[in-house]
This record gives sequence, structure tokens and C-alpha cells, in this order.
Amino acid sequence: MPHSMSQEEIQIPADTLLVLTKNQAWHYRIIPKEKLGNQLYLYGEEEPLFSDLKAELEILTGLEIHLETLPSPQITRLLSKYYIRENGTQGMIHIQMDQQADDFLLNLISETKSLKSSDIHIEIYEHKCRVRIRIDGLLVERYVIKREDYPALINKIKIMSNLDISEKRLPQDGRINYKHRTEKFDIRVSILPTLHGEKAVLRLLNNDATDIDLNTLGFSPFDLANYLEGVRRRDGILLISGPTGSGKTTTLYATLKLLNQESRNITTVEDPVEYTLEGVNQVQLKESIGLGFAAALKTFLRQDPNVIMLGEIRDTDTANMAIRMALTGHLVLSTIHTNSAWGTVSRLMDMGIPAFLVANTLNTTVAQRLIRLLCPACKIQKPFQKDQYPRQFIPFYPVEKQYFPGGCEECYYTGYKGRKAVYEVIPIDQELAQEIKNGNLSVQEPLKDRKIKTLAENAFEIFSQGQTSLEEIYPLLLNY
Repeated sequence: MPHSMSQEEIQIPADTLLVLTKNQAWHYRIIPKEKLGNQLYLYGEEEPLFSDLKAELEILTGLEIHLETLPSPQITRLLSKYYIRENGTQGMIHIQMDQQADDFLLNLISETKSLKSSDIHIEIYEHKCRVRIRIDGLLVERYVIKREDYPALINKIKIMSNLDISEKRLPQDGRINYKHRTEKFDIRVSILPTLHGEKAVLRLLNNDATDIDLNTLGFSPFDLANYLEGVRRRDGILLISGPTGSGKTTTLYATLKLLNQESRNITTVEDPVEYTLEGVNQVQLKESIGLGFAAALKTFLRQDPNVIMLGEIRDTDTANMAIRMALTGHLVLSTIHTNSAWGTVSRLMDMGIPAFLVANTLNTTVAQRLIRLLCPACKIQKPFQKDQYPRQFIPFYPVEKQYFPGGCEECYYTGYKGRKAVYEVIPIDQELAQEIKNGNLSVQEPLKDRKIKTLAENAFEIFSQGQTSLEEIYPLLLNY
């Protein structure tokens, strides 16, 4: 009889997984359990030709094979978890496990792109080097690299991104124009010296902005109407706030796509340029030669723009230039790091912008987060327990049932598939502008009167509809 073991009990280290390639694991439907010397212990399915399989694997690996049986559904689950491949057999990518191979880095990038991952982390520690990729916002360990192969991999990344391979003491930033097979996109590279060596992070940038649409990002109809009202103004500042990786740039580009008409001159200054959009004049910052945000913006004023997009308002100089452009009749779009939409007001004041200038120029402020959506094929419904809410949180309305992540081949057994943006949109009208001029930053009642929904309310609505789990929106409820 096959041995049964719960999925949670089976944890396989990444270095053990390197014993088999992805193709071998799926072809033979086996999972490496442990390697001790020349002994290789595997999980496999019970089948009539068990002894033939054992002999074939011993010839293939050169190791003495020991097979432990598991039920077929559990083997499929483990294969999907540890040897991730694209859904369906078409286009499956085989990664060469030899880190010295010339195409290891190229195939790693291709695999990461095929899994819709945003980042690759290549890290070195005292006894271990590893590769992690970020899928739907969470890092997953994919490969372990030999320490002796690690410096060559870092040097290859530096060469591809035109960085100095002899400089190992200072951080470096670069860019790769990736072209391999039929794929073509840009990669932002960051090299950071750490205690045991250099760490590399590769951010995969989606060059194609044609599929981005404001209507599909996650705005509620009410919030979208308020946002579009701000976008249609001819001047003022529209700011989107949120942490790194919350989708702010995607929202900005969806907005630019809407505004991109022959009658408008649109100019952007970014670091880096994450999307390319035909008809928009895009400027890449180069701090090393003095082309920063402030310097670029001064030139923009002589370029006769209608719409200006700044990648980020980072400092007082940039904030002052954005205010100046808004006052002279331009629509300015940008991002800023704050915890809420209204927090943008106090953040600008902290940068030294007078309250009356903030009130006269800020036309819309938006807060944004990304939440993972449950996989519709395997989510599990359970009765709701009220004690699962944060202690201080009072529900907006009763919820009778909730859904939990399950796990299936469609979602690589994570229980989640895709993400959705959650928004909080505040249009700055005359009354709110007067509150800003008066220095009154506590405006909960006026916002309620305008039926402005907070991030927590919009996230709770998605949870109540069964699209996501309580765990995923829990941090937003804590801040409410």
C-alpha cells in the first residue's frame, strides 16, 4: 500500500531538488527525498514495473536508488509545488542545473518571466548560495548555487548590465536589454555588497503597456469615477501613494494610456522607464551625469508639455518643481510613499511645501495596495469565525462565510492565482482644500459624507465576495 503523508509534513530543500531536472521529475513522476553519499531516496508512485523503474533510475543517476511510495495525487501535488512548470505541456522550460553553463542565467530569466514573476534574488550566505523568485508578491526559493560558481554568475550579470566587474565594495545599478529566443524586455539590475559577497536583484520590466486598462485594475465604479474626474482636469497634481511593489507605476501608465492623444504633449521622467508607450516622450534619469528629477523638470517647462509624469516625488526639490508645474497650468502625475491617501497631504507639508500651495495644486490623492486573489478552482469555503478579525477591528457588515486557499495544479499549489489592486481615492474639492489651508488634517467626517471608501473598506468588500482570504487583507484591517 502507498505510504500516505500530509503535504505539510514534506519539506524538500532546494539543494536536494537539484538532483533531478524538471523534465526527469515529471517524466518519471518522482521527487527526491534525500541524498546520502551514493544513496538517493525518492518518493514515487506504486506501479507494476517498480523494479524496472528503479534499475533505469540507477543507470540515469549513477546512484543507488531507494523508492518510497506515495499516492498519485500527492506526487502530482509535490511535482507542481517543487518543479513548477507552465500550465499545459506546451512551452515548458527546462533549466540547465549546471551553473557554469552559458545559458543558465538566460534560462533562469526565461523561466521567471514565464511564471509571471517580477524579481529574481541571487544571494550568498556563509554556507549557502541561493536563487529566489517573487511570485504574486511572495519570494519562493528555486535553486541552490555552488559557492565556487557564484562569483562567475554575478560577473556575468555585471557584464550583461554594463557594470564594473572589478568593483565589489560599492553598490551598482544597471540595466539589461534582454533578448533570448522570442522574448524581448528590459531588466533593472541592483548589485549590493553584503557580508559574504555581492547580492544581485533583477527586476523584470514589462515593456508592453498595450494591455493595461484602468477598467481592469481593481477600481470600484465610484472610485474610478472620482479618479477620472481628477485625470480630466487640465492642471493640478494627481498623486498615487503606496509601498514599493504595490502597482503604482502600472496605474500611472494606464492613466497615461488614457490621456495619450495627438492633441496632448506628454512627457515623463522615470528611474527606470518601466514601460514604453508610443506617443509619450519618456526620459530615463542619469544621476551620474547630473540628470536628476529636478534638472529634468526645469527643462520640461521649456518643452511645452500638457501632462508631466514623475516616477516619484522623493525630496523637497522635486516636490517644489511639481508644485511649480501644477501652478503654471500643467497636469502632473506622480507617486509618493505614504500609508493612506490623506497622508499625502501631511507628507508634502513635511517636505516643506506650504499648506496653501498644497491646497491650490493637489487635485486627487490615491492610496493603493495589491492583494492576492484566491484560486477559483480550489478555494475552500468554511463558516466564518468572528474572533479571527483583528482585536480592534469592527466589521463594516456581517460576513457569513469565508474562503481559504486550497491548492491545485492551476495555482502551483499556492492557493492563490493573480492579484488585484485595492484603492482609496480622494478628490480634493474646495471644502477639503480649505481644510488643508486651515491646517486641519483630521477629515474623517467630511470623507464619510462624500462616501469615500478607505483601503480597508474596499479590501473587506473583496473578502466578503469570496475573492480573497482574511489573511491577505488582515494588514489593511489592522490600520483601519
